[in-house]
Amino acid sequence: MVRFGLIGYGLWGRHHAAAIVGAPGAELAAIACADGDSAAAAEKAHPGVPVYRDYREVLARGDIDAVDVVVPNHLHCEIGVAALNAGKDMLLEKPMALTVEECDRLIEAARRNERVLSIGHEFRLSTQWGAFKTIIEAGDIGVPLYANVSLFRFPYRPGTGAWRYEPGKVGSWTLEEPVHFFDSLMWYFEPWGDPVSVLSVGSSKSREAGMSDNFTTIVRWPGSLYAVVTQTLAGFEHHHIMEIVGTDGSIRTWWSGAMDRTRDPAFEIKVQRKGQAACEVLKVPPSGELFELEEELRRAVTAFRERKPIVSGEEARKRIIVCLEAERSLAEGKELALAFRDRPAPRAR
Repeated sequence: MVRFGLIGYGLWGRHHAAAIVGAPGAELAAIACADGDSAAAAEKAHPGVPVYRDYREVLARGDIDAVDVVVPNHLHCEIGVAALNAGKDMLLEKPMALTVEECDRLIEAARRNERVLSIGHEFRLSTQWGAFKTIIEAGDIGVPLYANVSLFRFPYRPGTGAWRYEPGKVGSWTLEEPVHFFDSLMWYFEPWGDPVSVLSVGSSKSREAGMSDNFTTIVRWPGSLYAVVTQTLAGFEHHHIMEIVGTDGSIRTWWSGAMDRTRDPAFEIKVQRKGQAACEVLKVPPSGELFELEEELRRAVTAFRERKPIVSGEEARKRIIVCLEAERSLAEGKELALAFRDRPAPRAR
């Protein structure tokens, strides 16, 4: 049995708590909350589970094997490093951190303490989005040439204290959902190397830098492969599209829901494979972030037992670099080369 301490019990943290409870081989052993309202909600939903107001009390418990950290972005490094130093394995919600330096601190703490650090890029575990990886690896569409990812949705939820609308706490809105899209594409296209450049455009309703209501990035890989990633937070409901075209076929999928956290979405995935004149509709189980979260917690139990992360800190660090450089490209109005080094890439002159 892996005994989990959950740090963070906001709207998304509550779903994490339920996923831990439902995961075979997992036990929700403690919860840390930032305020009285969330503490009261945790005590009501999980009677018998100790609830603390200071996350350090959870880390101090010797019977806690792992922590699931679901807190505002600016706290990921502080709490994550403390948890690793306390000898806990950790599932850390995306984005990994706000800066490359913070990512490096987390990776070093995991190495130094010989702990498993896994980052919450749960799209990889989706029956829908994860199917793309299988199709591409099988060679069913040939060599990928182009990808399009588009999200049309309602504005972000503010979060406790409206932290998602404070640049110093959220980092940027690119780190909220586009980080998932960059992760998916980089995961799909691993055989073709890391991306080499980004070029961004965007617009906002008189918001601060990093808070673009409409944001588009062109990401290039070596050779002719490229992807367009676009997001608007000025829309309604939640509508997500992904399309990938290869030398011998293509894949297209979409997901729609009145809200993002629904168990009753509409979705479809089609593929035209190499040698086929027509496309086929794939049958997949229910898709959506609630299903993916449940799968993530199930796999986290195995990851901690086998000492192997679902998504490593080294992988997640590269996604942070892409997000940061995509935002810088928007600010500077030019295409920027990407460099994935042990140290942060130097800023362009």
